[in-house]
Amino acid sequence: MSSNGVLTFPISLPQSDPLLTITHAHDGFWVIELHNGEDSRLTKRLIDLALRPALDIVEDHWKRSRRPLDANVRGKEEKTRGAEGALIIVGKRSQDKFFSNGFDYESIKDDLQFFTNSANPLLARLLTYPIPTIAAINGHCFAAGMMLALSCDYRVMTDGSRRRAWMCMNEVHFGAPWPLSFTAILSAKVSDSGIRRRIALEGYRFTPSEALVAGIVDRVASCSGSGTELGTDGVLNEAFNLAKELSPLAKSGVWGSIKTFLYRGCLEMVRQDTQMHAVVAAKL
Repeated sequence: MSSNGVLTFPISLPQSDPLLTITHAHDGFWVIELHNGEDSRLTKRLIDLALRPALDIVEDHWKRSRRPLDANVRGKEEKTRGAEGALIIVGKRSQDKFFSNGFDYESIKDDLQFFTNSANPLLARLLTYPIPTIAAINGHCFAAGMMLALSCDYRVMTDGSRRRAWMCMNEVHFGAPWPLSFTAILSAKVSDSGIRRRIALEGYRFTPSEALVAGIVDRVASCSGSGTELGTDGVLNEAFNLAKELSPLAKSGVWGSIKTFLYRGCLEMVRQDTQMHAVVAAKL
């Protein structure tokens, strides 16, 4: 941000040892690039000092671009006064192996307030975000990384032609219990009980084509390319194509409020999960 309060991009957060970068390459389109190491583990520092503030920055910038209501304008013109907008979240752009490898369990396992104060508020924020959100899955998408992607409105995944890519909730394999928030989000975003069973109880690794058929992702991006072009480029191109289709839907200003009711049951469970963790922490 410049000294006069005008936002200037790119913005890296946190300022000391940045873990993500926000870009605004096109009017109405923002990209949050995760770059916490090569696999963008979701740490407390990344969530609290980077991701959640980044979501606030993008929303504020979008709101500033909305035109004020003119009392003399009526009908169709009045309805189109808002600004278009879409947000893309992508893994580190200089690689195409990981979107996110989930939580850094070693750093959070003893933090009884992590879900209450960090993880669940982030997921709830994404679930109700006021403009369309797209996860550009440019590599493996594991555990909490998959929950981050599911909390977005749409998912575009690499086709894995240049490098293998899987979506997987692998907690069952390494002995990590699911928080209630994960169950709530999975139930809200994946309607098929058989697919949910494969995800949660089997820890199945979905290839991009399998994830598409299962309805876990909305599009698979062609990433065969040539030369030194990374698969990430193809994923972002397809995500931008989808963003162009979706961004006009933000103009009316009700995208987020509709989602608040659409995912009401899910959000109540996320809040309940937050309360449960707070009670446990208070007793210890």
